[in-house]
Amino acid sequence: MVSKQPVSPQRVRSVPKQFSWLDHRLVHDRYIEQCSHPAAALYLFLVTVSDAKGLSFYGDDSIMTRLSMDFTTLETARANLIHIGLIAWKKPLYQVLSLDPVRQQNVRVSMDRPLSLKDIFQQAMGAAHD
Repeated sequence: MVSKQPVSPQRVRSVPKQFSWLDHRLVHDRYIEQCSHPAAALYLFLVTVSDAKGLSFYGDDSIMTRLSMDFTTLETARANLIHIGLIAWKKPLYQVLSLDPVRQQNVRVSMDRPLSLKDIFQQAMGAAHD
């Protein structure tokens, strides 16, 4: 077995007071393989600047300046991250999303009778308001 020793022992990282480390599931669950280079840069930026809940209010102009991106590149990168489920965005708020699987709401199923469309819509609307 190879012993791992820091290459630079004086710079061993520790958990900072602010939250901003990347989740290893980005690689293990293959999210990173679905990211373009600009999308990966945007994700790294958002993880770094977001709070513990993953929220950030950085605007397009500020992001484009810091990442040397034009507007089309930013839009494409943002769409890429939204599509693969790494971020949510509702201008002006970004949210870096948890990589934990989304828990599905329990759907009430009656063995006595099939659900009507009305029942299905009521359950769907109820889940939307939870």
